[in-house]
Amino acid sequence: MTQALQRTCTPEEYLEFEVNSDERHEYINKEIIPMTGGTPAHNEIASILNAAIRVGLKGKPYGIFVADQRLWIPDRNLYTYPDVMVVEKPLQLQSGRTDTIINPVMIAEVLSKSTQDYDRGEKFVSYRTIDSFREYLLIDQYNVHVEHYIKTAAHQWLLSEYEDLTITISFKAFEFEIQIAELYENIDFSNAE
Repeated sequence: MTQALQRTCTPEEYLEFEVNSDERHEYINKEIIPMTGGTPAHNEIASILNAAIRVGLKGKPYGIFVADQRLWIPDRNLYTYPDVMVVEKPLQLQSGRTDTIINPVMIAEVLSKSTQDYDRGEKFVSYRTIDSFREYLLIDQYNVHVEHYIKTAAHQWLLSEYEDLTITISFKAFEFEIQIAELYENIDFSNAE
């Protein structure tokens, strides 16, 4: 994770700061955490997934958001910006806000070296407190590896891992499939950190 700013604040102070900031920040445990920029591979993978889901769900009652849509997790006092988020309509917004979603059904994160432990650990724990959340996709940007979590019952999640480009992932929260090869189309792993 990146370094926190040198002050703690309330959620209200964070939102005022964030709305007036030129950069994005997460709010974790009363601290404002600057978000670092992604690599070209990170952005390409998130863009591919976003575009494929958007086409696949065209005309269906879902909103698809990428990177700049803020998510509020009240049980963890956390504001964050998932890489890709699918939300069943009607959108549910944080009370008193028009810019902060609270009801994702699927979240995808493209893993980076600085955030992969957080994305797999505490962030996933936080996401699981959201009642509507049913599916989590973690995509490695440095080599072909995808982790797909599906909620099977209260407090139960099934993990499937994929490293074969020919495999097709089938989502359960909504009707959609994507081949692993499509996620990694034109990704040059020789430039991986």
